[in-house]
This record gives sequence, C-alpha cells and structure tokens, in this order.
Amino acid sequence: QVQLVESGGGLVQPGGSLRLSCAASGFTFSTYAMNWYRQAPGKERDVVAGITSRGSITNYADSVKGRFTISRDNAKNTVYLQMNSLKPDDTAVYYCNVVYRGIYYWGKGTQVTVSS
Repeated sequence: QVQLVESGGGLVQPGGSLRLSCAASGFTFSTYAMNWYRQAPGKERDVVAGITSRGSITNYADSVKGRFTISRDNAKNTVYLQMNSLKPDDTAVYYCNVVYRGIYYWGKGTQVTVSS
C-alpha cells in the first residue's frame, strides 16, 4: 500500500525558509520519480518540482525557480523541498506525489502560510 506522509509546513514571514519532507512507503522508492505539488485556496493543484529516481534530474515551475530545491534520500525513502525567499503567493497546501503503476498517489498535504 502506497503511503506518502508530508511534514514541515507552518507559518513563516515573507523572505523566510521552510523545508518540507515526504516519507514514502509501500513501493520501491529508489526506482520512482517524485514530485511536489501545491494547491492554494480556490485554485487548481499545480506541480512545483520533480526529481528523477536517482536524483540526477530536477525540474521546477517557473514561479519557484531559483528559490526552491527538491532533493531525495533513497536510503531514507524521503523526498524534500527546500523553500527559500518565500512569498505570500507561495501560501498553499503542499502535496507529495508519485505515479505508481499509472496511478497518482498523494499524501494528505502540509500547510504552508507565508504572512507577516
């Protein structure tokens, strides 16, 4: 059974930083690409960043390039999202995602609020 559990969200001031974590289980983590998505109130869920199975290739939404970094530790079955220079527009629920055997799996999400 695929399980994804996000953590690390919270309230941060503009310009601050947060590091999100996603602990994965139920599949061979080291062989699957992983993604982070986010969904702001009243908006669609959009992809933020992705990373290949070995971490050799990463990609980012234009809105977060240069500020966010996705990484993974295959020994710990965990994917991370380091978020720097946070802006109020980054306020959203952040979700970890894997496409396993053609099915999209999601965690329950972690709330990130950027506000002074």
